[in-house]
Amino acid sequence: MPNTEIRTLIVDDEKYGREELIYLLRLFPNIVVVGEAQSGQEAIAKVMDLQPDLLFLDIEMPEMNGKEVATIMKQMKKPPYLVFATAYPQFAVDAFQLQAKGYLVKPINEVQLAETITQVEEALQAKSSQEKANPIGKLAVEKDDTIHFLDPEAILYAYRDEKNTKMVTDQNVFETKLTLKELEYRLTPYSFFRVHKSYLVNTAYITEMNAWFNGAYQLSLNGMQEQIPVSRNYVKPLRKMIEL
Repeated sequence: MPNTEIRTLIVDDEKYGREELIYLLRLFPNIVVVGEAQSGQEAIAKVMDLQPDLLFLDIEMPEMNGKEVATIMKQMKKPPYLVFATAYPQFAVDAFQLQAKGYLVKPINEVQLAETITQVEEALQAKSSQEKANPIGKLAVEKDDTIHFLDPEAILYAYRDEKNTKMVTDQNVFETKLTLKELEYRLTPYSFFRVHKSYLVNTAYITEMNAWFNGAYQLSLNGMQEQIPVSRNYVKPLRKMIEL
């Protein structure tokens, strides 16, 4: 898990509080701060938009406090893990009743922050292992005015074609209204990898990776004549993922 990015959203109505926490999180290379919010309403909107793995949440905020935000998060299909970061120690019991992974009292102690992030890493790793062991669900896709329910493991690759996302199997090409980013998130339990800004590949079908130009590569997939581009920034992490 240490090499896996943890997409993180910081929620605090005080700008200084957000900046301080972001500064401390620079000590942890796998923490990627994808956004900030200064109110509960903004936090909910950004969670739905950004789909973070982790939410650092202040408690005392105007209009909608952190506990109210956490209660709403629990009702989501895939809620982020919660860590409260607050100046008020008296809400710790409430926080853990809301299944928070941590409760940090400002000024934040670096050792406690590190311990909390370790707990989040372990929880994410366990969740990922469980999802990969027991992947469920099918994708609803459209073709010829018919809705098909597609097994994700049958998808060789997906790509963005102008305003549409297309998924290629060994027999058909299907369209989905999902963006490539949304599709990538849905396919998290499976062996898919983003190899290019416009391509998502099922690594189970990769047979060859051929040098192309300027450090970029092309992939050959089992049963496919078409080759898939791999941006040079993705070459090293792709090899790390698929090689023994």
